[in-house]
Amino acid sequence: MMTAWDIPNASNSYLEQHVGRLLSSFTHWTKRNLAATSLSLAEQARWLFYAPFVVLSHDTFLDPLLNYANQAGLNLFEVTWRELIALPSRQTAEPGERAERERLLATVARQGYIENYRGVRVTKSGRRFLIERATVWNVLDEHGGYYGQAAMFNAWRFLD
Repeated sequence: MMTAWDIPNASNSYLEQHVGRLLSSFTHWTKRNLAATSLSLAEQARWLFYAPFVVLSHDTFLDPLLNYANQAGLNLFEVTWRELIALPSRQTAEPGERAERERLLATVARQGYIENYRGVRVTKSGRRFLIERATVWNVLDEHGGYYGQAAMFNAWRFLD
């Protein structure tokens, strides 16, 4: 089984830095922690990759590309790491659901985060599923600059 530390084109330092941004931004907006703060950054990165919930994020491009998913996210969306980092995040939603997804992301951009999001998404093979109780937040870099957006959820059900 591929682990975060075996992912092609992703160094441990990238994963640790990126996960550090995900975690610190989540705490900044929600005042909660996704991983134990007593762990080192490397341990937090490893823990988050194997966490029992989905975490994924995208970058700041005009048509954002996914740039992280933990193992639960890779499994749910049925993608490999290489497929993930080449995937525009809009493609995680069906064409008919993309306008609603854009409204969600615009709201997050304005507010910083939202909780209890529900929305339909689609796997690589076309299986539709409903996400429930998701938290979506803006990811900030070390200087407080906008770095992308991320989502975390642990409740979903397949619709087909």
